[in-house]
Amino acid sequence: MSEPGALSPQVVPEAAARLEGIVHRTPLIRSRTVDARCGAEVVFKPENLQRVGAFKFRGAYNALAQLEPEARERGVLTWSSGNHAQAVALAGKLLGIATTIVMPQDAPAPKLAATRGYGAEVVLYDRQGQVREVLGRELAAERGLTIVPPYDHPHVIAGQGTAAWELLQDAGPLDLILAPCGGGGLLSGTALAAAAHGGGCQVIGVEPAQADDATRSFHTGVLQRVHEPDTIADGARTPSLGEHTFPLIQRHVTDMVCVEEDAIRASLRYLMERLKLVLEPTGAVAYAALHSGVVQAPGKRVGVILSGGNLDLELLPSLLATGSPA
Repeated sequence: MSEPGALSPQVVPEAAARLEGIVHRTPLIRSRTVDARCGAEVVFKPENLQRVGAFKFRGAYNALAQLEPEARERGVLTWSSGNHAQAVALAGKLLGIATTIVMPQDAPAPKLAATRGYGAEVVLYDRQGQVREVLGRELAAERGLTIVPPYDHPHVIAGQGTAAWELLQDAGPLDLILAPCGGGGLLSGTALAAAAHGGGCQVIGVEPAQADDATRSFHTGVLQRVHEPDTIADGARTPSLGEHTFPLIQRHVTDMVCVEEDAIRASLRYLMERLKLVLEPTGAVAYAALHSGVVQAPGKRVGVILSGGNLDLELLPSLLATGSPA
Protein backbone atom coordinates (compact mmCIF):
# COMPACT_ATOMS: atom_id res chain seq x y z
CA MET A 1 0.00 0.00 0.00
CA SER A 2 1.27 3.48 -0.76
CA GLU A 3 2.51 5.29 2.33
CA PRO A 4 -0.32 7.53 3.60
CA GLY A 5 0.49 11.14 4.28
CA ALA A 6 -0.37 13.16 7.37
CA LEU A 7 -4.02 13.03 8.27
CA SER A 8 -5.51 16.45 7.66
CA PRO A 9 -9.27 17.02 7.62
CA GLN A 10 -9.14 17.25 3.82
CA VAL A 11 -8.63 13.49 3.52
CA VAL A 12 -12.32 12.94 4.30
CA PRO A 13 -13.84 14.85 1.35
CA GLU A 14 -11.16 13.26 -0.84
CA ALA A 15 -12.30 9.83 0.35
CA ALA A 16 -15.93 10.81 -0.23
CA ALA A 17 -15.14 11.57 -3.87
CA ARG A 18 -13.37 8.20 -4.20
CA LEU A 19 -16.33 6.34 -2.70
CA GLU A 20 -19.05 8.12 -4.64
CA GLY A 21 -21.21 5.58 -6.44
CA ILE A 22 -19.61 2.72 -4.49
CA VAL A 23 -21.02 3.17 -0.99
CA HIS A 24 -24.68 3.76 -0.25
CA ARG A 25 -25.42 7.36 0.64
CA THR A 26 -27.48 6.29 3.61
CA PRO A 27 -30.58 8.41 4.30
CA LEU A 28 -31.24 10.68 7.26
CA ILE A 29 -33.97 9.68 9.68
CA ARG A 30 -35.93 11.97 12.01
CA SER A 31 -38.43 11.20 14.79
CA ARG A 32 -40.69 13.72 16.52
CA THR A 33 -40.95 11.30 19.44
CA VAL A 34 -37.16 11.21 19.84
CA ASP A 35 -36.96 15.00 19.56
CA ALA A 36 -39.57 15.43 22.29
CA ARG A 37 -37.84 12.97 24.57
CA CYS A 38 -34.40 14.52 24.13
CA GLY A 39 -35.45 18.16 23.88
CA ALA A 40 -33.32 18.49 20.77
CA GLU A 41 -33.53 18.11 16.99
CA VAL A 42 -32.01 14.70 16.45
CA VAL A 43 -30.85 13.55 13.01
CA PHE A 44 -29.90 9.89 12.64
CA LYS A 45 -27.40 8.54 10.10
CA PRO A 46 -28.34 4.82 9.81
CA GLU A 47 -25.20 3.03 8.67
CA ASN A 48 -26.96 -0.27 9.33
CA LEU A 49 -28.34 0.39 5.83
CA GLN A 50 -24.81 0.58 4.39
CA ARG A 51 -23.32 -2.22 2.28
CA VAL A 52 -22.36 -5.15 4.56
CA GLY A 53 -24.68 -3.58 7.14
CA ALA A 54 -22.14 -1.23 8.73
CA PHE A 55 -20.00 1.88 8.20
CA LYS A 56 -16.93 -0.38 7.97
CA PHE A 57 -17.34 -0.80 4.21
CA ARG A 58 -16.38 2.85 3.72
CA GLY A 59 -12.94 2.51 5.26
CA ALA A 60 -12.20 -0.91 3.83
CA TYR A 61 -12.95 0.12 0.26
CA ASN A 62 -11.06 3.41 0.62
CA ALA A 63 -7.98 1.50 1.78
CA LEU A 64 -8.09 -1.30 -0.79
CA ALA A 65 -8.78 1.12 -3.64
CA GLN A 66 -5.42 2.82 -2.96
CA LEU A 67 -3.30 -0.32 -3.07
CA GLU A 68 -0.40 -0.34 -5.52
CA PRO A 69 -0.79 -2.87 -8.39
CA GLU A 70 1.75 -5.31 -6.95
CA ALA A 71 0.02 -5.26 -3.55
CA ARG A 72 -3.33 -5.92 -5.23
CA GLU A 73 -1.81 -8.91 -6.97
CA ARG A 74 -0.51 -10.39 -3.70
CA GLY A 75 -3.72 -9.83 -1.73
CA VAL A 76 -4.59 -8.46 1.70
CA LEU A 77 -5.13 -9.73 5.21
CA THR A 78 -7.02 -8.41 8.20
CA TRP A 79 -8.35 -9.58 11.56
CA SER A 80 -11.88 -8.96 12.72
CA SER A 81 -14.76 -10.61 14.54
CA GLY A 82 -17.34 -9.37 12.09
CA ASN A 83 -18.07 -6.08 10.38
CA HIS A 84 -14.57 -5.18 9.17
CA ALA A 85 -14.16 -8.79 8.03
CA GLN A 86 -17.22 -8.52 5.81
CA ALA A 87 -16.20 -5.06 4.60
CA VAL A 88 -12.71 -6.13 3.49
CA ALA A 89 -14.14 -9.28 1.89
CA LEU A 90 -16.67 -7.31 -0.17
CA ALA A 91 -14.20 -4.58 -1.10
CA GLY A 92 -11.77 -7.25 -2.26
CA LYS A 93 -14.46 -8.94 -4.32
CA LEU A 94 -15.38 -5.67 -6.03
CA LEU A 95 -11.75 -4.75 -6.71
CA GLY A 96 -10.53 -8.23 -7.68
CA ILE A 97 -8.22 -8.53 -4.66
CA ALA A 98 -7.84 -11.80 -2.74
CA THR A 99 -8.66 -11.42 0.95
CA THR A 100 -7.67 -13.46 3.99
CA ILE A 101 -9.53 -12.79 7.24
CA VAL A 102 -8.47 -13.98 10.70
CA MET A 103 -11.65 -14.49 12.75
CA PRO A 104 -12.33 -16.05 16.17
CA GLN A 105 -13.86 -19.52 16.30
CA ASP A 106 -16.79 -18.08 18.26
CA ALA A 107 -17.52 -15.21 15.84
CA PRO A 108 -21.26 -14.78 15.18
CA ALA A 109 -22.36 -17.35 12.61
CA PRO A 110 -24.06 -14.77 10.32
CA LYS A 111 -20.84 -12.71 10.15
CA LEU A 112 -18.74 -15.79 9.36
CA ALA A 113 -21.17 -16.85 6.66
CA ALA A 114 -21.29 -13.39 5.08
CA THR A 115 -17.49 -13.05 5.08
CA ARG A 116 -17.09 -16.39 3.34
CA GLY A 117 -19.98 -15.53 1.02
CA TYR A 118 -18.07 -12.50 -0.26
CA GLY A 119 -15.23 -14.85 -1.24
CA ALA A 120 -12.71 -14.36 1.57
CA GLU A 121 -10.53 -17.11 2.98
CA VAL A 122 -11.36 -17.27 6.69
CA VAL A 123 -8.68 -18.44 9.13
CA LEU A 124 -10.17 -19.28 12.52
CA TYR A 125 -8.31 -18.87 15.81
CA ASP A 126 -8.90 -19.62 19.49
CA ARG A 127 -9.33 -16.44 21.57
CA GLN A 128 -8.05 -18.22 24.68
CA GLY A 129 -4.82 -19.54 23.22
CA GLN A 130 -3.93 -17.22 20.33
CA VAL A 131 -3.57 -13.50 19.69
CA ARG A 132 -5.16 -12.50 16.41
CA GLU A 133 -2.68 -9.72 15.61
CA VAL A 134 0.28 -12.07 16.09
CA LEU A 135 -1.30 -14.79 13.96
CA GLY A 136 -2.29 -12.26 11.31
CA ARG A 137 1.19 -10.75 11.04
CA GLU A 138 2.76 -14.21 10.80
CA LEU A 139 0.40 -15.21 7.99
CA ALA A 140 0.90 -11.91 6.18
CA ALA A 141 4.69 -12.29 6.33
CA GLU A 142 4.56 -15.90 5.12
CA ARG A 143 2.27 -15.09 2.19
CA GLY A 144 3.43 -11.58 1.32
CA LEU A 145 0.02 -10.06 2.08
CA THR A 146 -0.70 -6.41 2.86
CA ILE A 147 -2.35 -5.87 6.24
CA VAL A 148 -5.43 -3.64 6.33
CA PRO A 149 -6.16 -3.23 10.06
CA PRO A 150 -9.70 -2.73 11.38
CA TYR A 151 -9.34 0.90 12.44
CA ASP A 152 -5.79 2.18 12.92
CA HIS A 153 -4.87 3.13 9.38
CA PRO A 154 -5.12 6.58 7.74
CA HIS A 155 -7.02 5.38 4.67
CA VAL A 156 -9.47 3.42 6.82
CA ILE A 157 -10.02 6.43 9.10
CA ALA A 158 -10.60 8.76 6.15
CA GLY A 159 -13.15 6.37 4.66
CA GLN A 160 -15.04 6.02 7.93
CA GLY A 161 -15.27 9.80 8.18
CA THR A 162 -17.37 9.95 5.02
CA ALA A 163 -20.48 8.90 6.98
CA ALA A 164 -20.27 12.11 9.02
CA TRP A 165 -19.32 14.09 5.91
CA GLU A 166 -22.57 13.03 4.24
CA LEU A 167 -24.49 13.74 7.44
CA LEU A 168 -23.14 17.27 7.61
CA GLN A 169 -23.84 17.88 3.93
CA ASP A 170 -27.39 16.54 4.02
CA ALA A 171 -28.63 17.65 7.45
CA GLY A 172 -27.67 21.31 7.38
CA PRO A 173 -25.89 22.95 10.33
CA LEU A 174 -25.40 20.70 13.36
CA ASP A 175 -24.27 21.70 16.82
CA LEU A 176 -23.08 18.25 17.81
CA ILE A 177 -22.41 14.76 16.43
CA LEU A 178 -22.42 11.66 18.62
CA ALA A 179 -20.43 8.66 17.37
CA PRO A 180 -19.66 5.30 19.00
CA CYS A 181 -16.07 4.42 19.78
CA GLY A 182 -14.27 1.09 19.75
CA GLY A 183 -10.80 1.43 18.25
CA GLY A 184 -11.60 4.99 17.23
CA GLY A 185 -11.64 4.75 13.44
CA LEU A 186 -15.21 6.02 13.06
CA LEU A 187 -14.86 8.61 15.83
CA SER A 188 -11.59 10.08 14.59
CA GLY A 189 -12.90 10.11 11.02
CA THR A 190 -16.08 11.83 12.22
CA ALA A 191 -14.05 14.50 13.99
CA LEU A 192 -11.93 15.07 10.85
CA ALA A 193 -15.14 15.40 8.81
CA ALA A 194 -16.50 18.02 11.19
CA ALA A 195 -13.23 19.95 11.01
CA ALA A 196 -13.23 19.78 7.19
CA HIS A 197 -16.84 20.90 6.98
CA GLY A 198 -16.38 23.87 9.30
CA GLY A 199 -19.22 25.52 11.16
CA GLY A 200 -18.06 24.67 14.67
CA CYS A 201 -19.86 21.33 15.02
CA GLN A 202 -18.65 19.54 18.14
CA VAL A 203 -18.03 15.78 18.26
CA ILE A 204 -18.53 13.56 21.30
CA GLY A 205 -17.45 9.93 21.40
CA VAL A 206 -19.55 7.37 23.25
CA GLU A 207 -18.41 3.96 24.49
CA PRO A 208 -19.72 1.32 26.89
CA ALA A 209 -18.75 1.84 30.52
CA GLN A 210 -17.54 -1.78 30.50
CA ALA A 211 -15.04 -0.86 27.76
CA ASP A 212 -14.01 2.63 28.83
CA ASP A 213 -10.39 2.64 27.66
CA ALA A 214 -10.89 5.46 25.13
CA THR A 215 -12.66 7.68 27.67
CA ARG A 216 -9.90 7.12 30.22
CA SER A 217 -7.28 7.75 27.53
CA PHE A 218 -8.98 10.98 26.45
CA HIS A 219 -9.27 12.40 29.96
CA THR A 220 -5.83 11.35 31.20
CA GLY A 221 -3.86 11.99 28.03
CA VAL A 222 -2.24 8.56 28.43
CA LEU A 223 -3.20 5.56 26.30
CA GLN A 224 -5.24 3.12 28.40
CA ARG A 225 -6.17 -0.50 27.68
CA VAL A 226 -8.97 -2.90 28.54
CA HIS A 227 -8.86 -6.70 28.34
CA GLU A 228 -11.82 -8.63 26.88
CA PRO A 229 -14.48 -6.17 28.13
CA ASP A 230 -17.80 -7.72 29.07
CA THR A 231 -20.19 -5.63 26.97
CA ILE A 232 -23.03 -6.53 24.62
CA ALA A 233 -21.59 -3.94 22.20
CA ASP A 234 -19.14 -6.34 20.52
CA GLY A 235 -17.95 -3.64 18.11
CA ALA A 236 -16.49 -1.76 21.08
CA ARG A 237 -14.48 -4.63 22.56
CA THR A 238 -11.18 -3.41 21.12
CA PRO A 239 -8.35 -3.31 23.70
CA SER A 240 -7.29 0.29 23.06
CA LEU A 241 -7.17 3.20 20.68
CA GLY A 242 -4.42 3.12 18.05
CA GLU A 243 -1.33 5.14 17.26
CA HIS A 244 -3.29 7.09 14.64
CA THR A 245 -6.72 7.26 16.27
CA PHE A 246 -5.59 8.33 19.77
CA PRO A 247 -3.87 11.59 18.76
CA LEU A 248 -6.65 12.42 16.30
CA ILE A 249 -9.26 12.00 19.03
CA GLN A 250 -7.19 14.08 21.43
CA ARG A 251 -6.87 16.84 18.84
CA HIS A 252 -10.31 16.96 17.26
CA VAL A 253 -12.89 15.37 19.59
CA THR A 254 -14.71 17.61 22.10
CA ASP A 255 -15.44 15.03 24.78
CA MET A 256 -15.76 11.31 25.55
CA VAL A 257 -18.54 9.76 27.66
CA CYS A 258 -19.62 6.27 28.75
CA VAL A 259 -23.00 4.54 28.86
CA GLU A 260 -24.07 1.59 30.97
CA GLU A 261 -25.19 -1.75 29.57
CA ASP A 262 -28.82 -1.18 30.55
CA ALA A 263 -28.77 2.15 28.70
CA ILE A 264 -27.52 0.41 25.56
CA ARG A 265 -30.24 -2.23 25.84
CA ALA A 266 -32.96 0.35 26.41
CA SER A 267 -31.79 2.45 23.47
CA LEU A 268 -31.56 -0.58 21.20
CA ARG A 269 -35.11 -1.54 22.00
CA TYR A 270 -36.37 2.04 21.70
CA LEU A 271 -34.81 2.57 18.27
CA MET A 272 -36.14 -0.74 16.99
CA GLU A 273 -39.64 0.05 18.20
CA ARG A 274 -39.80 3.73 17.23
CA LEU A 275 -37.56 3.97 14.16
CA LYS A 276 -38.25 0.42 12.90
CA LEU A 277 -34.54 -0.21 12.34
CA VAL A 278 -32.61 -3.43 12.84
CA LEU A 279 -29.51 -2.50 14.83
CA GLU A 280 -26.76 -4.37 16.60
CA PRO A 281 -25.98 -3.20 20.16
CA THR A 282 -22.97 -1.12 19.10
CA GLY A 283 -25.22 0.65 16.60
CA ALA A 284 -27.28 2.02 19.51
CA VAL A 285 -24.35 3.15 21.68
CA ALA A 286 -24.17 6.75 20.44
CA TYR A 287 -27.90 7.34 20.89
CA ALA A 288 -27.75 5.78 24.36
CA ALA A 289 -25.88 8.87 25.56
CA LEU A 290 -28.88 11.05 24.64
CA HIS A 291 -31.53 8.55 25.63
CA SER A 292 -30.07 8.10 29.11
CA GLY A 293 -29.29 11.78 29.67
CA VAL A 294 -25.53 11.28 29.87
CA VAL A 295 -25.37 13.90 27.10
CA GLN A 296 -27.93 16.69 27.19
CA ALA A 297 -28.33 19.12 24.32
CA PRO A 298 -31.51 21.16 24.90
CA GLY A 299 -32.58 23.11 21.83
CA LYS A 300 -29.60 21.93 19.76
CA ARG A 301 -29.38 20.06 16.47
CA VAL A 302 -27.66 16.74 17.10
CA GLY A 303 -26.43 14.19 14.60
CA VAL A 304 -26.26 10.56 15.76
CA ILE A 305 -24.40 7.85 13.85
CA LEU A 306 -26.03 4.43 14.08
CA SER A 307 -22.97 2.39 13.20
CA GLY A 308 -24.31 -1.01 12.16
CA GLY A 309 -27.06 -3.60 12.04
CA ASN A 310 -25.39 -7.01 11.83
CA LEU A 311 -27.42 -8.51 14.61
CA ASP A 312 -27.47 -12.19 15.49
CA LEU A 313 -31.25 -12.60 15.66
CA GLU A 314 -30.89 -15.66 17.90
CA LEU A 315 -29.57 -13.33 20.61
CA LEU A 316 -32.27 -10.70 20.28
CA PRO A 317 -34.49 -11.85 23.16
CA SER A 318 -31.60 -11.82 25.63
CA LEU A 319 -30.33 -8.46 24.34
CA LEU A 320 -33.71 -6.80 24.90
CA ALA A 321 -34.60 -8.61 28.10
CA THR A 322 -33.78 -5.77 30.51
CA GLY A 323 -34.16 -2.87 28.12
CA SER A 324 -37.18 -0.70 28.92
CA PRO A 325 -38.91 0.88 25.94
CA ALA A 326 -39.68 4.01 27.96
